[in-house]
Amino acid sequence: QVQLVESGGGLVQAGGSLRLSCAASRSISSVDAMGWYRQAPGKQRELVATITTGGSAAYADSAKGRFTISRDNAKNTVYLQMNSLKPEDTAVYYCRGRWGNEYWGQGTQVTVSS
Repeated sequence: QVQLVESGGGLVQAGGSLRLSCAASRSISSVDAMGWYRQAPGKQRELVATITTGGSAAYADSAKGRFTISRDNAKNTVYLQMNSLKPEDTAVYYCRGRWGNEYWGQGTQVTVSS
């Protein structure tokens, strides 16, 4: 069993920044792709960004140029730096990883006010 714990969410004004963290209870060094997803009210969960063990990152179009995903294998933690936040970024943000089975965190709320 693996536990993922997200933190760093909160309320921020448009144009502001937040840094989300996802701490894993097991080593992430062998997890090929750790990811951040989000789900807004009434919408489906969507991919925000992923990062491979080699550090290659991929982003949703909505995140490109504003968000940066990173990982610290020594700390078993994945980060999502979010800049220039917009009201449409308001959602619950989830961390995902796969250790054989797929695991999700409980989510952290991000609210961006206009």
